[in-house]
Amino acid sequence: MNYEQIAICSVLAATLLFFVWGRWRYDLVAFGALMVSVVLGLIPPEQAFLGFGHPAVITVGAVLIISQTLSGSGIIDALTGRLSSALNKGPSNHIGLIGGLASLLSAFMNNVGALAMLMPVAIKSAKQAAHSPSIILMPIAFASILGGLVTLIGTPPNIIIATFRSSVSGEPFRMFDFAPVGGPIALVGMLFVVFFGWRLIPKKRRENSSSKDLFKVAAYLAEFQAKEDSILIGKGRRGVTELFRKCDAKVIGIIRSENREPVMSWQGRLGIEDILIVEVSAENIDKLIASLEIELVGTGPKVTEDLKLGSHTLIEAVVSPGGMIENRTALGIKLRSRYGINLLALSREGASTRARLGRARLRAGDVLLLHGSEEQMLAALSQIGCLPLAERGVRINFSERAWVSISIFIAAITATSTGLLSAPISLGMAAVAMLGIKSISLKEAYESINWPVIVLLGSMIPVGGALQTSGTTELIADVILDIGSGLSPVVVLILVLVVTMTLSDIVNNAATAVIMAPIAMNLAQNLNVNADAFLMAVAVGASCAFLTPIGHQNNTLVMGPGAYKFLDYWRMGLPLEIIIVAVATPLILLVWPL
Repeated sequence: MNYEQIAICSVLAATLLFFVWGRWRYDLVAFGALMVSVVLGLIPPEQAFLGFGHPAVITVGAVLIISQTLSGSGIIDALTGRLSSALNKGPSNHIGLIGGLASLLSAFMNNVGALAMLMPVAIKSAKQAAHSPSIILMPIAFASILGGLVTLIGTPPNIIIATFRSSVSGEPFRMFDFAPVGGPIALVGMLFVVFFGWRLIPKKRRENSSSKDLFKVAAYLAEFQAKEDSILIGKGRRGVTELFRKCDAKVIGIIRSENREPVMSWQGRLGIEDILIVEVSAENIDKLIASLEIELVGTGPKVTEDLKLGSHTLIEAVVSPGGMIENRTALGIKLRSRYGINLLALSREGASTRARLGRARLRAGDVLLLHGSEEQMLAALSQIGCLPLAERGVRINFSERAWVSISIFIAAITATSTGLLSAPISLGMAAVAMLGIKSISLKEAYESINWPVIVLLGSMIPVGGALQTSGTTELIADVILDIGSGLSPVVVLILVLVVTMTLSDIVNNAATAVIMAPIAMNLAQNLNVNADAFLMAVAVGASCAFLTPIGHQNNTLVMGPGAYKFLDYWRMGLPLEIIIVAVATPLILLVWPL
């Protein structure tokens, strides 16, 4: 190995480790990798930022704008409204309807956006059907991922693979080139999820409902302070905990003079300055306040019994991966002073947090109970990177402008699929046209773009290029062939699929596609077989991340609302990935013969 190969391998290894660690956001890690590569001489300075103008980046940005426009058109609300009457016929029917819609939408729009729109519907319908949301949320998250396999624009890995093929052979994969492989995979995967997969969710999660409390997202961690005339004042640990238990709440700690103590080590009597850390459902907060004469402490001033009066409201929201608030605190972003929102409680996999509520570093998938002006809340949530878990009002009647937007999108799909225009051009024109007819405002368009993904792609594409120009991809391909000497190309193809899928379970899927595409290409060239088959294996593997909550944004989004644990994903995800490998391999060989 020469200097460039050692250096680029070291940069990539460090990048992957930081991705897995998750301490810093993946866009920061990717941009750091780009800068280090430039400093080490692996990427010429004049080429450092060419990735941000790459066709894949433009296409992803355009798709995000179009997705936001379509989501605001009312079509999703209409579809879910027509399905609502059929959602009370058992879990399989429930998952099939919402999951099928999620899969269909994800084929033609950003799958994160599709899930974000359907999550409130899924949660509300779970309540009405007396199902635990845990039964519904993970399956529809998986369904939305499966739907993205079908088209060019369904998922970023497909866009990356298509543009990589164009850079090598001069011709990209077209809109529906992925469908002959991705369509059957999505169908078989959906059948598994609908009829068998949800049964593999731990029984404890599936039975998280009762006649008393048909719906509960999760237990929150909230902070309470007793009033002067509260019956809690002067009572010891046992007395306090018993009173909270009678109100279906659990005291887990106490804050005294800014020092946090677990409940089991608490000594002495409760004083007026003490703050209790309590695990409680959102439904029981009002009951606690009224029964025990206590105050709910927010990130700013105390918030008392008038929480729901006037124009103020309570709302549950989940922290989005890559959102501004991820890995930050409510105090750090000035949640109250800047946005007029109080953080009242936090739910995180049912686990406690060591910090004061306002100082707790928030993670993707955390469910927050927020209090603020109803008028400002939804706009503020979009800015800080949270998705509301409340269903929006249903809009059945479309405006003329909405129909025009849908027509523009269909025209763009047609132009791309027929080869009349390339995907970046046709979808870019569609986004501009929607802005021109004011189906979406310029502010909304900029807010709809997932900038961390854009930075990730713009940064990793030059790094992936350095991997190829340094000869490292050929070196890695040779090592793989040496290890598997004597193996047939089919076995090597399966190996590429499995390795890509495994890497995607722990690393962002777009980054996985950028890294694996040139390696797969070199393997195919060394074996003297059709490179399209290997590229398609990478596209499928990079998009199928079902083993962990960090492998795909949609897995992360449902973790908090579904009260899932990390290992819950393995129970349904592992058999699903095995099925996908078994189905994808013969399909790839049939459609893209070696």
